[in-house]
Amino acid sequence: MVRAKTVSRLRKGMLVVAAVSLVGAATTIAAVADTPREAAARAGGSTALQESLDALVSEDKFPAAFAWVRKDGRTSSPVSGSARLDEQVPVPRDGYVRAGSNTKTFTAVVVLQLVAEGKVALDEPIETYLPGVVRGEGIDGGKITVRQLLQHTSGLPNYTEHIGLENFAKVQHTFFHPHDLLTAALAHPADFAPGAKWGYSNTNYLLAGMLIEKVTGRPVQEQITERVIRKAGLRHTSWPQPGDRTVPKPHARGYALSSLENGKVIDATRMDPSWGGAAGQMISTPSDLAKFARLLLDGKLLAPGQLAEMRRTVDAPLMPGWRYGLGVFSIPLSCGGEYWGHGGDIDGYETRGGATDDGRSVGLAVTALPGTFSDAEKSAKAVMAATDTAFCN
Repeated sequence: MVRAKTVSRLRKGMLVVAAVSLVGAATTIAAVADTPREAAARAGGSTALQESLDALVSEDKFPAAFAWVRKDGRTSSPVSGSARLDEQVPVPRDGYVRAGSNTKTFTAVVVLQLVAEGKVALDEPIETYLPGVVRGEGIDGGKITVRQLLQHTSGLPNYTEHIGLENFAKVQHTFFHPHDLLTAALAHPADFAPGAKWGYSNTNYLLAGMLIEKVTGRPVQEQITERVIRKAGLRHTSWPQPGDRTVPKPHARGYALSSLENGKVIDATRMDPSWGGAAGQMISTPSDLAKFARLLLDGKLLAPGQLAEMRRTVDAPLMPGWRYGLGVFSIPLSCGGEYWGHGGDIDGYETRGGATDDGRSVGLAVTALPGTFSDAEKSAKAVMAATDTAFCN
């Protein structure tokens, strides 16, 4: 039995920190048969990264951990753990995952493309495009700019804190309409005045998706698919259609706490991701997420002016040195420099990674959120450390 008096959970790619009492069942996961050195050699990867993935399984109790790395023109895809709890099933290399808040970067790219086309202005109020929509206690769409939405400096309350996600089993198969999610957010007062500081809120990207639909007259999933996924040639990335609760094969199953109170672990692979929307609904693979970040930094998806705007950052005090641009984090590396990416947390999967300006790209995934099987803060830091190893070692 794993007990933690205080658990800081990075939940749903929203990076919302909540203190909770957690009682979870300890679960033993069998490691892959290869030694770390044999597995790394077979996958063409580094021993250090393989050992980091193995530690995520053996020490932090994630059922599976896997990565895709490109450096110096070579790629590797090491894996560790099992694709199923309590039985030994090989983890598919570069398997499908729910991408969570990596979706935000895709959404931001489309908005910035519309800026380049002269259809949206970054410093125009969202009221201009969605008149009468953004209203509430201390909330005025006429004072919140498009830039502040993409930058998380709007002060809007986070809808994911108000739709019952803390009791995941009850909402696992519930369909949410974007307007209902917005209503849930706007029923609460603003967190702070627009532009006063940085504060992560999925509501910002819910509205960014609505902005895309209003300006283009087309569904946000269609615009992201045509403008980003197809343009980037991402063959394993998709936006689930309404009612689709599956993850494509091959995949390792994802696991979650049925609620934060009882600590029971359930299979979260099959779920309705509609509550994620333009903030977190997509499905991808570590390689596609890494390739997307590479193409983005290389200027293949945005004009130079819009890419420069995306990379204009403000302090994002989640961890030392972290900064946030428009839909993307800048994260320092232990070996010097930084990488650009987003990451995503959604029940069943956590993903991390991105790309560096010198050509490195990484995608890394585990099949549970930190705090599902072990201490949340420790396991979250372990995932970040493994990502750092993938870039640096």
